[in-house]
Amino acid sequence: MISLGCAKNLVDAEVMLGSLMADGMEITNEPAEADALIVNTCSFIDSAQEESVDTILESSELRSVQQPGQALIVSGCLPQRFRKELPKLMPEVDAFMGVDQIAEVSRIVREAMAHRSTQPVEGARPARKKKPAAPKSEINMRPQYVPDVETPRFRLTPQHFAYVKIAEGCNHPCSFCIIPRMRGSHRSRQQADIVAEAKELIAQGVKELNLISQDSTYYGMDLRPGHRRTISSPEKFARANADLPEDAATLCSLLRELNAIPGDFWIRLLYTHPAHWTDELIQTIAECPKVARYVDMPLQHIHDTMLERMRRETDGQYIRDLIARIREGIPGIAIRTTFIIGFPGETEKRFETLLDFIRDTKFERLGVFAYSKEDGTRAGGMRGQIPVETKDARCAEAMAAQRKIARAQGKALIGKKLNVLAEKLATDQDLQGADVRSWEHGLIRDTNRRSAKLVDGQYTIARGEADAPDIDGRVYVQGELPVGDFSWVRVIGHTDYDLIAEPV
Repeated sequence: MISLGCAKNLVDAEVMLGSLMADGMEITNEPAEADALIVNTCSFIDSAQEESVDTILESSELRSVQQPGQALIVSGCLPQRFRKELPKLMPEVDAFMGVDQIAEVSRIVREAMAHRSTQPVEGARPARKKKPAAPKSEINMRPQYVPDVETPRFRLTPQHFAYVKIAEGCNHPCSFCIIPRMRGSHRSRQQADIVAEAKELIAQGVKELNLISQDSTYYGMDLRPGHRRTISSPEKFARANADLPEDAATLCSLLRELNAIPGDFWIRLLYTHPAHWTDELIQTIAECPKVARYVDMPLQHIHDTMLERMRRETDGQYIRDLIARIREGIPGIAIRTTFIIGFPGETEKRFETLLDFIRDTKFERLGVFAYSKEDGTRAGGMRGQIPVETKDARCAEAMAAQRKIARAQGKALIGKKLNVLAEKLATDQDLQGADVRSWEHGLIRDTNRRSAKLVDGQYTIARGEADAPDIDGRVYVQGELPVGDFSWVRVIGHTDYDLIAEPV
């Protein structure tokens, strides 16, 4: 299995591997040994799409050399998005599968292997010409699948943290996004089912539950009687939320029940939408000590015209007021956000408004995307498309502004104590910094070779409450800490985005 893309895609990969193992199949880390290879793809933006296509083609080329009889299966967002085109464009693939087929992966693998056995081997001369059979393709246009606690799963994360998918799909009409067309409408898991999974993970030694979905703040709203999807705006969402019965499942009720599970662990809330924040959610986070003081809330822009063109259902003043409410209601909160740079119609003046907002708000964590023009989206056909050079220059300028903010925040933490979760012992390569990119969080930080002098010797890589796995900064702690457990450290230095600390 080669899994690309976001944490939500990773959970799908874990479910597929768990299902395969439950059906008696063996997983191997060596592609040349495999009877079948699955490429679990991402199609969020152009660069992710290109990586997915390149990986498929490279896997096919390696197969011809190492394992000609190997079945090649493509899953995930790419076939979900291009379900009609891919079987014609990629005849070398033996099977394409969509989101709804995740739990049926064993059957599809067997069918792909049978399909592969009928194909002519490359380089061999067949007795007579035979037209190759078309690849198998099972993809529903509007996916409905969502995993539950009984679904087999083979975790691909380290033992001390896990991703918990609380919902699937999205109801938002954002003009730049293709996700609702690929993943379907929002559909929440039952709260009891999520809690049961969380208890199992805690019992297995997990110290951090990362709650994920396309819009975590919408959780439970589709479970109410007479559910309608047209409640995306703050006003409609607030009214719908107020009308819920007392025993309704919401993000607040879920957080409180997870917080009540015995044990020492973090609950991290990822992928929230600004239009769906409520005072109750702010109060819930403040009152639940196991919920990390961290919020992931992509804002995309701040200029009213850009937000309207993006169909974000919030205006600039609403966003400013919301950030003030969150910071006042949850002391010590770290807010992570992302912005889209170079969206159609973004004039220099509108970009400067965003730049001023970044400088004034001083987000604890921030990433940027250069706008990616996606076919099938409303924004893809808009006038006022921005040249690539302009987008890249603006991205660099925005990250330069954030780098100054991050340095100042790092400096302010020197001398303070932090509770951190140890990830692993650092290698020499780790100590040279990292060029971290994520399809869902944009450019995060640049390689900083100057940090090498600060981090010389044996270190442990850890994360604080303000650092989500794989996308945020790290804490480099002198010496060895117990990996997979919490420790208190004191900050003694910083780089652009990372902290240097010593054990307390």
